[in-house]
Amino acid sequence: MLPISAEALAALPGAIRRPARAEWSNDSGTTWHPADLVPGSAQIKIDQTADVRYTATAELAGVDVGRDGINDVVTNVRLWQGLQLARREPEWIPAGHYVVSRPARTAAGTVTVELAGREDELRRAKFPSSRTLGPASAKELVEQLAGEALPGVPVAWLPGVKPQTIVPQIVSDDRWGVLSAGTDANGTGTGIAAALAGRIWADARGIITVGPVPTLSDPVVWRIPRGRPGGALVDVQEESSAEALVNVWIVTSDGGDGAATVTAYAWDDDPNSLTYAGPDPIGDPLAPQRLGLTGVRLRVDRYSSAVITSQAQGNDVARAKLADSLGVQASLSFTAACNPALEGGDVVEVEVRPTVWEPHILDSLAYTLGAPSMQCTTRTTTRRL
Repeated sequence: MLPISAEALAALPGAIRRPARAEWSNDSGTTWHPADLVPGSAQIKIDQTADVRYTATAELAGVDVGRDGINDVVTNVRLWQGLQLARREPEWIPAGHYVVSRPARTAAGTVTVELAGREDELRRAKFPSSRTLGPASAKELVEQLAGEALPGVPVAWLPGVKPQTIVPQIVSDDRWGVLSAGTDANGTGTGIAAALAGRIWADARGIITVGPVPTLSDPVVWRIPRGRPGGALVDVQEESSAEALVNVWIVTSDGGDGAATVTAYAWDDDPNSLTYAGPDPIGDPLAPQRLGLTGVRLRVDRYSSAVITSQAQGNDVARAKLADSLGVQASLSFTAACNPALEGGDVVEVEVRPTVWEPHILDSLAYTLGAPSMQCTTRTTTRRL
């Protein structure tokens, strides 16, 4: 979660003022110019499972279009959500750093824009021809490749990933594929972030960030009580689905010769879980039959990467894949008091029914700058009763 004061967090369910502002730059952020936001026009969406985490639309007043104004070649836009308590200055929280597409002047003289996070620039900056990279550390390669496309933009490394991991020599023509989770013509992974059991994204401030895949064991950042006095939860809908569920992962390395030098396994070994895969589906696949575990069902998937070079790295990737695929079968769609400090991948605790609390990973959030509520989609691990 982005920094927010305890006072502002506690005041979110109440009648708190929510100003909003926008600014734009044509020199990579050296100089920022204010723009007037048409009230209610800035729609923000955050999706931690998408290649581009932050997207938005907005309508700006007091700006021009073209070379010296808003354009879809060099213009960056920053949006901010303010939280203002009585007798205090607004507390400004970043709501995304964007590149512009499709600027259009309206009959009223305002400019509408479609906005996408800075990952979009990395995706569009493909290599002119196939390029040989490495061997080098993940930190060296990621910062080099990001810096070529976004000069001067820093790269942040969050705890839980290992930036000094050595990446072997790989060949690719896709910058974003190498940075994130790309594959070669044979379907073998070439993505550095994926091979670190992590993801890469541009955060709300536009900083390129490499961090681990979120799990339900991460700290809870916000507890969301139901709609009693002081409650932040307005409406909640529980859903479940087995789509994309995987409870056994097999992760291998692939150096291009077809021989796997690393093989790692991860499975749901929690007997209380609805997706329990048995005590050892790899070494003892008959155990469920022998032990009378009639509810065990296997959903198996495989992942191969040319960037995995050690058993420990393979184990990390397998566990990350498992954590990311186990929680998809139980989700919430809910409306809550708008908390603009929330980020995709945050873990929140939701009162799904009176006195029944569940931890959930925030997959997506959507809100309008200045609005009192937001819509969220989450997931958790379904557990046996």
